[in-house]
Amino acid sequence: MPDGWWRDRAGAAARLRDNLAGLPTSGLPGLLGPIEVILVLEGKARNVPQSPGGVRIERATGSGDDKIVDLVRGTTPARRTVVVTADRGLRERVTALGAEVRGPSSVPR
Repeated sequence: MPDGWWRDRAGAAARLRDNLAGLPTSGLPGLLGPIEVILVLEGKARNVPQSPGGVRIERATGSGDDKIVDLVRGTTPARRTVVVTADRGLRERVTALGAEVRGPSSVPR
């Protein structure tokens, strides 16, 4: 059910950041913690502050998808990288670089 997140993108991003806070310690199903969790923010949500919850904020100066691809490209080949997205184009771009992809339902929202 839509919650109107598009009317307050910064507020939605802050809620997502806070909901992800437990993941660095607990991990995801099939990906045990500790893990590094990076939240890429763009546009009006870009200025959401870092919080002490362990989720690293990366701010995209342009496209958030491009920032995610750059981050994946910058990881070492031996490092397991998982991108959470529903975007088909982004899925194709990051899997071509060796990342795994999971849907948004795999993380708390």
